[in-house]
Amino acid sequence: MSSPEAFCTSDAAVLVGSIPVHREVLSRDEAIEQAKRTKVLSLSCVGFTLSFAAWLMFGVLGIPIQQEFQISDVSLSWLVAVAILNGSIWRLAFGMLADRWGGKVTFVGLLFLSGVSSFLVASSQSYEQLCLYAFLVGIGGNCFSVGSAWNAAWFPPKQQGFAMGLFGAGNVGASMTKLIGPALIVLVPTTGLLGGWIPGGWRFVPFLYGCLLLLMAVAVAWVAPSPDKKPGAGRSLGAMLRPLQEIRVWRFSLYYTVVFGVYVAMSACLPKYYVSVYKLPLGTAALLTTPFIFASSLLRPLGGWLSDRVGPRKVTYGVFIFGSLMSLVLFLPLTVTQFTVSIVLLGITQGIGKASTIKYIPEYYPKDVGAVVGLVGALAALGGFAMPPLFAYLKQWTGQPQSMFWVVFGITATSLIWLHMVVRGIRRTETQSI
Repeated sequence: MSSPEAFCTSDAAVLVGSIPVHREVLSRDEAIEQAKRTKVLSLSCVGFTLSFAAWLMFGVLGIPIQQEFQISDVSLSWLVAVAILNGSIWRLAFGMLADRWGGKVTFVGLLFLSGVSSFLVASSQSYEQLCLYAFLVGIGGNCFSVGSAWNAAWFPPKQQGFAMGLFGAGNVGASMTKLIGPALIVLVPTTGLLGGWIPGGWRFVPFLYGCLLLLMAVAVAWVAPSPDKKPGAGRSLGAMLRPLQEIRVWRFSLYYTVVFGVYVAMSACLPKYYVSVYKLPLGTAALLTTPFIFASSLLRPLGGWLSDRVGPRKVTYGVFIFGSLMSLVLFLPLTVTQFTVSIVLLGITQGIGKASTIKYIPEYYPKDVGAVVGLVGALAALGGFAMPPLFAYLKQWTGQPQSMFWVVFGITATSLIWLHMVVRGIRRTETQSI
């Protein structure tokens, strides 16, 4: 007969022996989960980059389009604006769909719609047609709220700032047309290729984006992990919309307008600014716009990393202070070199600020990222829609091309004052509670 001591020793050995196996299982599960997260982040970032490139392609294509259709600067600004509009108004809806249906299926749908619309842009034969198709292709701008919700659902809180910042670096897609557009317009003959099946001139660029977007839709559908995470599944519409009643959400929207809405408008308008103010050729103007886009896009991961460590409030505070100062500098009549350096410095604040502003959202609304990011992104992008025509009208009324930066300074300074008032209120509450 076995002694109690022998039984206990044997049982302990089994329990102790099971611990490494248990840890191995956990480690293997964690590795599988991390691989899935990496797929979501990689696919969403590449897809967002392509959709963003198609969304803002009129910043470069606008000049040859203006020459072909003989339209004014104001008409061109409205062409740019309508594309931005459709990438704005549905962000709340698509963000909520991503929470409820999952980011994968929603993201695939947007890539497909944007790809088809891009082909339509290439087929435009009149200004009216072009405005309609530009509006349709703008649907891809809504990928931001979908991708943000998708990544927030897959990543733990301590990694969300960096992950959402890296995803958001897909804003760099705005530079794709600046880099390749002028060369492709010249290289591909206006008569097209393969007997006209592939259009030429400026039309080749949206045709190329259409092909890439459809291929990306297939890649996401094939490679992204299943089953997907659906944090909003089973929740009522009222529950998902409830956070939007809070003034904090609308404050975040103003913050994001400063760092994203302004970026969208300037990405679209800067090539034309360089051409009209500094008399530069389109290729040079597009090339000089690219550093601003890089700074405002590729620094999002840094902004997310900083926000994960010191908190989004401190980072956003610094962004608004420096952004206000740079906006004031841009009031001045600068040389092309001075202007480009100043624009890049402003872009740095936007890149960091995009991530710090979005980082607020999963901290305050972990179960409603899609809806809140959707509203914040929609209002900011609507600001980006309104600014190009406003810039054009201000220039027309004042004769001052620098007047566009009056708008930039106004909303940046307003956001800084509002944030400062909030911080003072928090400190006052903390002091009273001591």
